[in-house]
Amino acid sequence: MYCEFYGFREKPFNVTSDPGFFFLTDRHKEALAHLLYGVTERKGIVVLTGEIGTGKTTLCRYLLSRLDKKVKTALVLNPCLSETQLLEAVVEDFGLPVRKSSRLKLLQELNDFLMREARLGNNIALIVDEAQNLKPQVLEQIRLLSNLETEKDKLLQVVLAGQPELADKLNLPSLRQLRQRIMFKSHIYPLQRSEVPLYIRHRLSVASTENTEVEFTDDAVETISHFSGGTPRVINLICDRALLAGYVNRKKILDTDIIQSCLEDLTDHLVGV
Repeated sequence: MYCEFYGFREKPFNVTSDPGFFFLTDRHKEALAHLLYGVTERKGIVVLTGEIGTGKTTLCRYLLSRLDKKVKTALVLNPCLSETQLLEAVVEDFGLPVRKSSRLKLLQELNDFLMREARLGNNIALIVDEAQNLKPQVLEQIRLLSNLETEKDKLLQVVLAGQPELADKLNLPSLRQLRQRIMFKSHIYPLQRSEVPLYIRHRLSVASTENTEVEFTDDAVETISHFSGGTPRVINLICDRALLAGYVNRKKILDTDIIQSCLEDLTDHLVGV
């Protein structure tokens, strides 16, 4: 609706996990380096945690864009599954036919696939998002998958991404064997105050054309930073609403008054985001 008014090629503050808009802070770069190393060097299991809206899913999608063609991947976004359902989801995402069969047969099919790919020199990675929702017995199933290996290398690399509750769950006594197989742990935080204006400018720049006309005033950005606590998803919600308000009022300079009016509208919506 407002893209033509401002001259954007696309909306700059969608809350979808678009790696094309990914903003790499120093802490995100460190987390990405751990993920890349863990996968490409076949280290087995890597864990990524962060609060809601800090960019875990976007970082995982950005990771996928950085892996070469020798790395085949599966991405599980709905981890509220049983052990067998998880195996079915993984097998299906790797492009294998899913037959109604036992867990043992699914494991054998997956193992055969991993061995074939290993002989071809390929690496295989499984990324599980929202992993804090995995039941302990399903996490134990993932540990068993991580045991699939040759004499030299792990056949399956696993990235577990989730909210901080994931770290608490991994500390359960029943999961101590899984804990021992985690090679790297990374935690991403909300943006620092100094990073918020850079983040907003970055997203505006990615979406802009040579005809784009829009500006968030310094005071407006400061208000956004204070209210959002540096959480990227909340920043996106505020900025998107501000752009819509500017469009409605035919304003291309978005000031504190516009931001404040948006915050009044968004307060109830942002509870729990």
